[in-house]
Amino acid sequence: MHDFICIGGITLGSLLLVAGLLHLIPRLGKAGRTLSQWLCVAPGLDLVVGFFTGLPLILGPVFGGWIGLAASVIAQALAVMIWTCIHGLAHPTARKGPRIVKFLNALVGTWQNFIAVWITAFAVPVFLLVRVAEILVYPWLVWLIRFPKYKQSEWVRVNRFKFENLVGHDLIWCLYCDWMTGVWSLGSEMLRNVESFWCPLRFDNKKKCENCSVDFPDVFNGWARPDGSMEDVVEILKKQYGEAEVNCWFGHPARLTVEGEETEDN
Repeated sequence: MHDFICIGGITLGSLLLVAGLLHLIPRLGKAGRTLSQWLCVAPGLDLVVGFFTGLPLILGPVFGGWIGLAASVIAQALAVMIWTCIHGLAHPTARKGPRIVKFLNALVGTWQNFIAVWITAFAVPVFLLVRVAEILVYPWLVWLIRFPKYKQSEWVRVNRFKFENLVGHDLIWCLYCDWMTGVWSLGSEMLRNVESFWCPLRFDNKKKCENCSVDFPDVFNGWARPDGSMEDVVEILKKQYGEAEVNCWFGHPARLTVEGEETEDN
């Protein structure tokens, strides 16, 4: 019990302290605003998200095993709830006005909405692993097989806190979605290169092709038919990559531009 209280207390205090600092930093003049802006996009955002989500899940077990992990997770949840209450109280006009949480509570039920949104938090470790792969794995593919580079800050960034009257519960969960959607979209973009480069073969199930074509447009725009031959596949690879300087998926913007400018054919 002593370890549980100590680890939980230190974790909770640290999370709330840093959350307070994040509110303070942009008020520290030009330098503070510059730092705050850097912390809202990758790689600065990776440090912030890592501190609040990943670090407690690592240090808790290191110092307290399963008890430490439980204490850290509970501390994370309490930090979110405490911050939500304080932020809402600090913005009474917005809190009493139109809000996403009010409408959804009325639509599906207060406790149903509360439990459902917290269930989505179990996916955080998945998104963290995806982000780690984007940082540590994908760059090797750029170097080894000339996959396209990406300015990851164009995907991994948050700015929904600038939305007027978005406070408390609505703000914290919209920031989660803001970060998560960017991470997932960047991962999908990277996977398009992987799929089209190594396996440009259409699935033999029409419904799967239709479903996957939303995230992988090359399914119907270049991949070999399931009843085709390996000769067909090799011809596709020759056509798409034979003279390519960058080995990107078939619909990648780099194939439609020259040094960032649209070609005459477009």
